[in-house]
Amino acid sequence: MRHLYRIALAATAVSLGQWGCKTSQPAVSNTPVSNDAVIATIGPLPIYRSEFNYVYTKNSGFADTADRAKSVQDYLDLYLNFRLKVKEAEDMGLDTAASFRQELAGYRDQLAEPYMVDSSVTKLLIREAYEHLKEEVRASHILIAVPPEAPPEDTLKAYRQITETRQKATGGQDFTELARANSQDPSAQANGGDLGYFTALQMVYPFEKTAFQTPVGSVSQPVRTKFGYHILKVTARRPSRGKITVAHIMVRINPEAPETEAKAAKSKIEEIYRQVSRGDDWKKLCAEFSEDGNSRAKGGELQPMGTGSTIPAFEDAAFALAKPGDISQPVLTPYGWHIIKLIERKGLEPLVQLEPMLQQKVGKDSRSELNRRLLLERLRREDKLTENADARQWAFAQANDSLKLAVWNYTTGHKNLQQTLFSIKNQPYTTGDFFKYVKTSQQPREKLSAAYQMQLLYTDFVNQSLIKYEKDHLEEKYPDFKYLVDEYHDGILLFQRMETEVWSKSLADSTGQKKYFEENKSNYRWQQRVTATLYNAADNSILAEAKTLLARKPYPLGEPKFAELSFPKNSSTLTASQKQQLDRMAQTLAADKSLLLDIAGHADRAEKTGISTARNDAVSSYLTQTNADITQLVIRDFGTSAPFSRTDAKRNSRVAFALASNSKTAVEQLINAKKPLGLEITEGIFQKGDNPLIDRATWQPGSYTLDNNGRVAFLEITKVEEPRQKTFEESRGQVVSDYQAYLEKSWLERLRKRYPVAVVAAEVEALKRAK
Repeated sequence: MRHLYRIALAATAVSLGQWGCKTSQPAVSNTPVSNDAVIATIGPLPIYRSEFNYVYTKNSGFADTADRAKSVQDYLDLYLNFRLKVKEAEDMGLDTAASFRQELAGYRDQLAEPYMVDSSVTKLLIREAYEHLKEEVRASHILIAVPPEAPPEDTLKAYRQITETRQKATGGQDFTELARANSQDPSAQANGGDLGYFTALQMVYPFEKTAFQTPVGSVSQPVRTKFGYHILKVTARRPSRGKITVAHIMVRINPEAPETEAKAAKSKIEEIYRQVSRGDDWKKLCAEFSEDGNSRAKGGELQPMGTGSTIPAFEDAAFALAKPGDISQPVLTPYGWHIIKLIERKGLEPLVQLEPMLQQKVGKDSRSELNRRLLLERLRREDKLTENADARQWAFAQANDSLKLAVWNYTTGHKNLQQTLFSIKNQPYTTGDFFKYVKTSQQPREKLSAAYQMQLLYTDFVNQSLIKYEKDHLEEKYPDFKYLVDEYHDGILLFQRMETEVWSKSLADSTGQKKYFEENKSNYRWQQRVTATLYNAADNSILAEAKTLLARKPYPLGEPKFAELSFPKNSSTLTASQKQQLDRMAQTLAADKSLLLDIAGHADRAEKTGISTARNDAVSSYLTQTNADITQLVIRDFGTSAPFSRTDAKRNSRVAFALASNSKTAVEQLINAKKPLGLEITEGIFQKGDNPLIDRATWQPGSYTLDNNGRVAFLEITKVEEPRQKTFEESRGQVVSDYQAYLEKSWLERLRKRYPVAVVAAEVEALKRAK
């Protein structure tokens, strides 16, 4: 509860979190407007009409009500209680504690983020990214590498190289051969610069934008990214293929494996494909044979994927599947052989659904660099950046080669350190400020000249100073930001006082809980109750099937199914793959303690006596060693009985498995697997009003059949309890909640004595009448 409350107040304090108010708008301002009326006082603290009216009108839970007079009064009571608690916290000095200031500063940084981007630019970038997602582009590129902070002469050299290469490409020379000969992308030798198909958010932004702007068959102008200069040739374009969900069965093969191993892997995948094609159970084959440990237990299902999500051979085979259920022929990739099954295909979702995801990605990928650059340009104008050219020239002249080794220093007493290097809204930043930044920010960059490094550091210092100045003055620039910060300020204080006075005290004070319970016993009583099980079936045939299954406890389970383990003649030794399957069984049992695993050992008549017992022992011992509960294992030894024909004698040497459950939910799941919504089982202890179907029955032990809007309901009542007093343990949860309310009420009574509350009735009445 306390954790959820803290989240609520972090979103908004003046919504009065735990009292059920809701808001997502900026918070209250305690600054009155001119000629503002006081509607109440808390001790010496005035509550202004504008302050209260703001929080009231922004809170739809109160302001939208038809009975304005009542809602104003209700909200005023809550608001005054809120202000009382915050007032006490401030008088205690909680807002001066280092921990408080640190927490508020953390929230302030988060609140500042939306103000440090241009929202109009963000919207345009989101729209552009969505438009790009509608298509997939195939392109080749040539890269001339140059670091982002390369000196001008290196940048110019790289630009000339890429320009010359482009002239050759547009002059008719083969782009692929040019890429192999000139590109500094390491993959160019293998792929000739071909990047395959890609869509939005898969390449750095300048590269992506250029690719989508370049016509098919054309070579782009040079484009600069953090990697260097590129030219692109767009070779194809197609509509988005959307996203697909597939499953696969995989047989691993090392690309450098010997021929015999490669042939064995190919034979294995072909045999699996043959069994899949004839209709054998996909999940069973996957669990038994797939060598992808991450997906095997999930029927081979992989995360949804789009173009560019995985290697081309797998991707092309997967997207070639037409409809759910279609299965590919074996596909070879560098990881091995795959059989792919299409589960679901989805087109591009509407923008309204993708917008939150796109906004998050746009804020993190290279598009954010554009937004930052535009922000800095705006701040230079709005915050009136002025620079002192003479001071800058002197500062740059102090660069020397020690800067290349990141050991540069300066003489602290020099008179020029007091010179104003630049100003932001008349706030001066001195040469000394800059040199402190240089000293702490320099990095070893021996390939860059000292003079150029000093220029780069100056640019970084100016940009960081602009951003810091903007963050430090957001309250002055944006009143709604000030309101938000005030709201978090009050919310943290409110939480701290509630934690001390109500929550921690109520949970720790067991004596107080019991005393409160004894004084209010009449509030904690059971009504008449029945212990019952309700079977809500689609029709009588399903109800009859359910009764048949329920007569066989433990109840059989349809899923999951585990493949049997086969053993060589006279062997009970578990292989590594068999141990992996047993690990999955142990995990299944640990996740649901109502499950029972039937272990059935078998032997062929030609095998030695006791081998089936040894196999059972090997399996059960391994399961218990992996933390399976021995009470969940049902071990049966069939000895040398031979349920299979002699032509299939090898199958006699095995251990078979079946899952059952002590929970009626197993029966519900088994029936609903064949007919969804066929059966619903509800069991427990019920009071009047808990379940309308149970309410209709005669509350006496017995069985009852009830009509349920075309369905059939069968009710078994096994016990009836008359009304009685609850024990303290039975009512502890409600007692703690009620005790918290009592503690809070008592605390508020003390606060009102310490800070007398006076309401200006005339002003409140005017608020009630206002439209």
